[in-house]
Amino acid sequence: MRDLVAGMRYLGKGQRWVAQHGRWWGFGLIPALIALVLYVAVLTVLALWSGDIAAWATPFADGWDEPWQGLLRGVFVALLFAGGLMLSVLTFTAVTLLIGDPFYESLSEKVEESEGNCPPSPGRPLWQEVWIALRDSVHVLLRAAGFGILLFVLGFVPFIGQTVIPAIGFCVSGFFLAVELTSVALQRRDIPVRERLRLLRGRKALAVGFGTPIVLLFLIPFIAVVLMPGAVAGATLLVRDLVDEQEPSAPEGAAAPYGQPGAPGAYGPPPAPFPPNQGPPQAPPSPRPQSGPGSSAARPPAGW
Repeated sequence: MRDLVAGMRYLGKGQRWVAQHGRWWGFGLIPALIALVLYVAVLTVLALWSGDIAAWATPFADGWDEPWQGLLRGVFVALLFAGGLMLSVLTFTAVTLLIGDPFYESLSEKVEESEGNCPPSPGRPLWQEVWIALRDSVHVLLRAAGFGILLFVLGFVPFIGQTVIPAIGFCVSGFFLAVELTSVALQRRDIPVRERLRLLRGRKALAVGFGTPIVLLFLIPFIAVVLMPGAVAGATLLVRDLVDEQEPSAPEGAAAPYGQPGAPGAYGPPPAPFPPNQGPPQAPPSPRPQSGPGSSAARPPAGW
């Protein structure tokens, strides 16, 4: 419960940050507005053709009497449009982040600079950053689609499909939305997508508490555009605290946290093996044999 509340607070912190930096809020609106126009067009087409899609998908019900045919196809249309809304919420963030990758990278970096100790960018060209973001988004969306198909099928179960399953669906959508939003700050730290998922799975309640309110708010028309800059800012603040918790302060000589100089492997160069201007430590000299009367080397073996 504590993590759920903490996740909601990060959303509030992000919106408060952009409210205090109005220029960056307007800057972050541009890609969200472009994505909104695209999604309104797609959802309008889905709403107009949903009845025909339901009839095509349920040919076995053509000979059914009313009200059973209408009831079945009505449930199918409702689930289809609900699934489309859920998918649009998930993909809206991914598409908006792709369209506005340089916008949100700059916004996230500004948030970190205002908080202090901003990690350096990996220094990759823009096309490579966009390619990595696209590849990671597809990876996340495929996982989300697997859960979506399962929940869609379970939605036909009487009573549970109309009560429990939608609630679970919102929580699952909130988790994957949190994964997408935190990708900006985590990609700057050069953390791969599988490791990002592992980090957030370790704090599921925190991710769900942050992402689920955004999912619900994004269902309100045009609110996604207004909240998107603050959502990116809140996700950046969440990442800062999450990575700090995962990487506690280590003793001298230990590996540095993700994305910091001296971190091992893919997260940074390995630490210098020896102190500057010094060679490897010398082994202590082996003791010289004694030649006095107490030396065992000077005494003849027994029996001599």
